[in-house]
Amino acid sequence: MSDEFSVVQFFDNENHEYVRRNVGAEEAVKAAHHYCNSVGAKLGITKRVIITDGGDCVNFEWQHGKGIRDGRRGYVRCRDQGCRC
Repeated sequence: MSDEFSVVQFFDNENHEYVRRNVGAEEAVKAAHHYCNSVGAKLGITKRVIITDGGDCVNFEWQHGKGIRDGRRGYVRCRDQGCRC
């Protein structure tokens, strides 16, 4: 796994935007938290937020209405993780 990460948000119209590129883990997590709890996420405009590593592997995934993906248990509702979506 690389020490650099990117954060991407996906919209309801199937477009996406890289909101951070090649940043450290802490900044990537803070950015993902921000976008998972943004007004766009609460309204359903932002449908998905991911963190990818330098190898383009998805290390974190949040989906509107589903929550945060846990590889062992499927999706965990956001409220269970402290989010308010």
